[in-house]
Amino acid sequence: MNYLIDILKGMVIGISNIIPGVSGGTMAVSLGIYDRMIFSISQLFKNWKASLKTLLPILIGAAFGVVAFTYTIEFLLSNYTLPTALAFVGLILGGVPVLWVSFKAGLKMKNEKLTSKHLIIFVIMFVVVAVLPMFQGSESSFEAIAVTPFSLMKLFFIGIIASATMIVPGMSGSLVLMILGYYYSIINTITSFIDALRVGDMETLLPNFTVLFTFGIGVLIGIFLISKVIEYLFKHYSSLTYSGILGLVLASPFAIMYNTNALSDLSTAKGLPFALIGLVLMVLCFMGIYQIGKKKIH
Repeated sequence: MNYLIDILKGMVIGISNIIPGVSGGTMAVSLGIYDRMIFSISQLFKNWKASLKTLLPILIGAAFGVVAFTYTIEFLLSNYTLPTALAFVGLILGGVPVLWVSFKAGLKMKNEKLTSKHLIIFVIMFVVVAVLPMFQGSESSFEAIAVTPFSLMKLFFIGIIASATMIVPGMSGSLVLMILGYYYSIINTITSFIDALRVGDMETLLPNFTVLFTFGIGVLIGIFLISKVIEYLFKHYSSLTYSGILGLVLASPFAIMYNTNALSDLSTAKGLPFALIGLVLMVLCFMGIYQIGKKKIH
């Protein structure tokens, strides 16, 4: 029974990790399995049997969650861009109170006060996240990733970066992918791979597998390597680290709206209804994530 429950919890975490603004790490905390996950990952090579026993059902559930919800996300972003983007914004902002509490806890832990260093790191991360998408152009279409040595190498390192944020409470790996301009492409690759697998289309299956395998290897390596760096930063520079995270998160709504090209919906006949629906969804999503985050605060 516990095995089945962990699979279901893994599905929730998997779904969370593909929604920009929703933190799989925070969801794991809320579901009561975060500590077990992190401990099992850190002990994987020392006690691999016990670690796999813990991680396997969670990973199986997460895989099902990703596959099942990827199609939904692709449909929503293609047909209801503005309401979906505004819902993402609500999800992002709903996690800010938790991050603020964590930031203050970091100050208290080291008996620090707010300094110019915190503000500088915050501003740097805010500007980088807000400006970076403009240099890449909007990423509003689901384009395939070219299978070239350079693109695969780039994808490998993006997997490392994204994986590090996937396991940090308050951070969203999908949000980082969207900021970097790869979210749509990864979603498209997953759905194309599943469609090709279902009909046995090897011509489409192989390049998509290559892309997902490369990205997946980067994710796995990132979980083991970068998470150690993040653990060190949280331990020794907690408040400064959270300053950077707050800058990233608070600038993310700009990146979301730009990357999805959501505001273009306003120039169509459906613009006003979409805007009203989106604002309602934004408020509801904010309240939902805030309520989940309160469990971590208390």
